[in-house]
Amino acid sequence: MFYNRDGDIMERYMMHLDVNNAFLSWTAVEMLKNGYDVDIRRIPSIIGGDEKQRHGIVLAKSNIAKQFGIKTAETIYQAKKKCPKLRIFPSKHSMFKKYSDELYNYLLTYTDNIERFSIDECFIDFSDIVNNKDKFNNLAKEISCEIKNKFGYTVNIGLSNKKVLAKMASDFEKPDKIHTLYSNEIQEKMWKLPIEELFMVGRRTAPKLHLLGINQIGDLAKYDKRIITKRLGKMGELIWNYSNGIDDDTVHSKTELPKGIGNSVTLPKDCSNIEELEKVLLALTEKVAYRLRKYNLKAYVINVQIKTSDFDTFSHQIKLMTPTDNTKDIFNQAKLLLRELYKNQSIRLIGMRVDNLTDGDLSQISLFENNKIETSKLDKAMDKIKDKYGYNSITLAGKMNMKDIKTD
Repeated sequence: MFYNRDGDIMERYMMHLDVNNAFLSWTAVEMLKNGYDVDIRRIPSIIGGDEKQRHGIVLAKSNIAKQFGIKTAETIYQAKKKCPKLRIFPSKHSMFKKYSDELYNYLLTYTDNIERFSIDECFIDFSDIVNNKDKFNNLAKEISCEIKNKFGYTVNIGLSNKKVLAKMASDFEKPDKIHTLYSNEIQEKMWKLPIEELFMVGRRTAPKLHLLGINQIGDLAKYDKRIITKRLGKMGELIWNYSNGIDDDTVHSKTELPKGIGNSVTLPKDCSNIEELEKVLLALTEKVAYRLRKYNLKAYVINVQIKTSDFDTFSHQIKLMTPTDNTKDIFNQAKLLLRELYKNQSIRLIGMRVDNLTDGDLSQISLFENNKIETSKLDKAMDKIKDKYGYNSITLAGKMNMKDIKTD
């Protein structure tokens, strides 16, 4: 059973997010940012060594390289023999970590219930944010689309009420896909898969299962649990449970306080209407302020950024005398910054960010700020509703649909 903060029984909404071909994708994005005129994802290419030295092994390969029969973990020498025109790019762990952290910080704008499972994948528990499968699916679509537009690469997302099933779902058809695998779907979607595709069944375990006549996941699910446990010990019990969708594991989040919190959106249509831009800015501010309060942080610095239809970027920031987590205060300052930036341009992107964060318990409201007490109460009341019924259940900006933004 899963219980919310009020002790009510709730369905679990677990997501597994996996970056498609992370090392190659991140290298491609970095090179394009630095002026490289070819997307290496669209040519025969690999990550894994020095092209001049021709040593090392293949860590990642493009889909075109895969068509030449190139395999992960084979030597670069072998890969070159299969494809003489293969382009080879070195593995840069510091750069991979930068992109991994960037993705993690983006996901933190939704929730801090995140478990980093590896450098390119994570589990996320959205049980406190969504309350039905339709909302969960729409949220997954939003995240997938934003990652593609904001960062330039794609992800696979698995959705389930069980952690292991979310992991299994994300490994279905790739790339750039969203799949569900809820407990009532395992017979249809999972049992027919080869036993090798079950999470935690490795190269050593699979042959032992084949000797028992277990070739598909469904074969294991229907097998006598006592025999499997006797033959394979605790591992046998674990994979038998997984084959039947039995998993009570939770997301093991490690709260990492951010150095700054930001949010931005690329508009579906360029906009030159300042009132409409302010509505978008309010929606962004609400989300940023909500995250501040969730972390019990307050901000000294507020920054607003715009990008024009000509791809020119402008930003302004202001440093406050007293830090704040108050939505109204942050928005009032952000609105002033936006009006300073806006020169009747056509805007394609708008973003806002708060920095220079401090512990919310260490800052105090001054004697001249009694009016902020009431707005702080309003913020806290709205936060409680968001926590219980989902973030979009109540907002100052209203039910914003970016497609409805007016443009001149």
